[in-house]
Amino acid sequence: MVAEATVDAYNDDEQVSGLFTLIEDNLVVPFTTQVLGVDVTVERVDLSRGGEIVAVCSRERSKQAIPILDLPLPTPPPQGAEWIEAYRHWLG
Repeated sequence: MVAEATVDAYNDDEQVSGLFTLIEDNLVVPFTTQVLGVDVTVERVDLSRGGEIVAVCSRERSKQAIPILDLPLPTPPPQGAEWIEAYRHWLG
């Protein structure tokens, strides 16, 4: 999966961009999960200014970006979550 996401990528920024694109295209959102014991809705994924893939979570009127690798996934995980694991594998 990592090879598919990073084909034609020449540096780390381009590889993250490729992984982000496949996560964005394949992860079915919205979905509900728990962060610190509170239900949140994962609305979308995004790239932070620092180049990290984040999940944009909301609860009532509040929103927060959480690094996708720190996001607890529900059981069963949403469709496309295997791309998050590919990103984790790429990071080593």
